[in-house]
Amino acid sequence: MAPQATEQATSRPADNLSIARAVRLWPIEEIAHRLGLSGEAVEPYGRGIAKLDLSAMAALAERPRGRYVVVTSMTPTPPGEGKTTTAIGLVQGLQRLGHTASVALRQPSMGPTLGLKGGATGGGYSQVLPMERINLHLTGDLHAVGAAHNLLAAMVDNHLHHRLAPELDPREVRWQRVIDLNDRALRHLVMGLGGRGDGIPRQGGFEITAASEVMAVLALADSLVDLRRRLGRLIVGLDRDGEPVTAEQVGAAGAMTVLLKEALKPNLLQTLEHAPALIHAGPFGNIAHGNSSIVADRIGLHAADFLVTEAGFGADMGAERFFNIKCRASGLVPDAAVLVVTVRALKYHSGRHRVVPGQPLPASLLLESPDEVREGGANLLKQIDNVRAHGLDPVVAINAFPGDHESEVAAIRELCASAGVRAEVSSHVRDGGEGALALAEAVAEAAEAGGDFQYLYPADLPLAEKIERIATRLYGAEGVDFAPGTRERLEAWQRQGYGAFPVCIAKTHMSLSSDPGRLGAPTGWRLPVREVRLSAGAGFVYALAGDIRTMPGFSASPAATRLDIDEKGNTVGLY
Repeated sequence: MAPQATEQATSRPADNLSIARAVRLWPIEEIAHRLGLSGEAVEPYGRGIAKLDLSAMAALAERPRGRYVVVTSMTPTPPGEGKTTTAIGLVQGLQRLGHTASVALRQPSMGPTLGLKGGATGGGYSQVLPMERINLHLTGDLHAVGAAHNLLAAMVDNHLHHRLAPELDPREVRWQRVIDLNDRALRHLVMGLGGRGDGIPRQGGFEITAASEVMAVLALADSLVDLRRRLGRLIVGLDRDGEPVTAEQVGAAGAMTVLLKEALKPNLLQTLEHAPALIHAGPFGNIAHGNSSIVADRIGLHAADFLVTEAGFGADMGAERFFNIKCRASGLVPDAAVLVVTVRALKYHSGRHRVVPGQPLPASLLLESPDEVREGGANLLKQIDNVRAHGLDPVVAINAFPGDHESEVAAIRELCASAGVRAEVSSHVRDGGEGALALAEAVAEAAEAGGDFQYLYPADLPLAEKIERIATRLYGAEGVDFAPGTRERLEAWQRQGYGAFPVCIAKTHMSLSSDPGRLGAPTGWRLPVREVRLSAGAGFVYALAGDIRTMPGFSASPAATRLDIDEKGNTVGLY
């Protein structure tokens, strides 16, 4: 039985930051010991944090592999449905059942943390600690990614300035700069203005660091050698003959690897109930694959009975990419899947309520209405089907909110029963691991039973057909409309040897379709692919479907306006 957090007294703090501060952290060496790691494999990095040397993978290789569980969700409302809290609560529940368990999560980006979304360390009594450090800098991995990315950008412009071979076409430079903040004013820039010595004038811009292909490379690399190889393959633009120019050709890949050497080591932290938590890498959930790192998963899987990881957005996006991109790259096969649902999300997908990002949920959404739950159930049933398309029957986790009504929860159970899947209510936010015991039991049983995992498409399927397979089988589209030139570009990549790459479709996460306003499980629509891009370093092709921005902007009242320091030096306003 895992130790209960004794700080969970009858008088509970009201906000996540207060809850986090009320818990006494265990020495990080003790958390590492629970993973079977010690000595040189554990590098303490301040109070309650350590980096794990990649030698940990070899040290644990002879130990049996634990069960691999992915947490995904139905299509969320703008505030999200609690995948992170559910993954953390599930691990704490598994601990209370007597299992060893760890959780692997993406590292939060400061842009969303200081913007509309807020932090990403869980909530209530299912959090990873220390919450402030994780949300703001942690061990500096995102800054290392930004430095490596921007080093390449600087060397690209230097390559242009000196007209080095291969000679880049200034109009075909594809490598932007990055910053880990939301800043819409940096989306489109004209650079190189001034005199002859100030560079070649050209158009450019910035993306948020999480959208960098370097971040995707960090998450998918399985060793330092693999990281170096992938960085060398990054395509920065085209030469004057239309041929791709790589980071290797401009001489940047070696130095980029040096800058990322420490960032490739996973970060070890702990949950509120002292379960090991591996926080590492944070690729963008739209442009990239939206999953944490392979090296963290490899360590966690051989160090515990269960490794629980979370995939970004709904099952049509994060889980699909987990199955078809991350699992292909790692060779690891999941044993079970959890699909998070909420009463409010199902009522939202009835189409009867307008939810505005950054504003409180409408009062009408909180009124008892099991009929609205059933009306929105089409989305849940489609997402169950999307997980099943990969050979797994998901366990549905009903993430409990205080305003839920029993009749609405009963309606969810009816929907799940009609689909033949198990559903359990989990109150992990309020009750920690104790509130996730029923869910943990169900997941343990599902993982023991296993499934018949399969990829959605074979590697040798043509790239355009891979896009069509995802759109029609998972999104419910009637077909795909490729913009002029996109099919030809895909065919060219096929001939150049990239045809075995998986594909990543960049679309809204607010709908199964490419239109965020189409809720439920829309039919009678076609997916518009306006552009395709090649991520040669990360090892996938991505298609842009809809207006997807790689540099967010702040709202009129971003979270940064509420962040401050009190007279004792404590952070206030972080959530």
